[in-house]
Amino acid sequence: METKKEFSSFVTEIIVRPDDIDMNNHVHNSKYLDYVQTARYIQMRDNYKFPMEEYLERGYNWYASTAHIEFKRSLKFGDIAVVKTQIKEWSGAQVIINFWIMNKQTNKVAAEGYIVYTFVSLSSGRPVRIPEDVLKRHNI
Repeated sequence: METKKEFSSFVTEIIVRPDDIDMNNHVHNSKYLDYVQTARYIQMRDNYKFPMEEYLERGYNWYASTAHIEFKRSLKFGDIAVVKTQIKEWSGAQVIINFWIMNKQTNKVAAEGYIVYTFVSLSSGRPVRIPEDVLKRHNI
């Protein structure tokens, strides 16, 4: 994997909705990865200026191949989840994205982890090396 001193981190706020809550009266564990996916979608468009639609037009997409999450504290209905993401490293067809989900009201980490995304050609369904222009646009 290739690394840089440090990549930029970006933050997106997501309001916890009633349908995110499970029978234990807190956010269901599956929703945390949804929050990260939502944040990445917004950040690709707003921060990297490289919306997912552009990848699709070029015949590519990012597939999540590994996800690791550690749950620290619960989020509840009405909380604001602050999702911070940062590229850790990339190589070949893969990139590792670190994430932290914090409760805006307490500023404490609710969950943290990483996702490995694989760059895939839509025509073949197979991983392909991340093009140089894509790497440059993410190297901020």
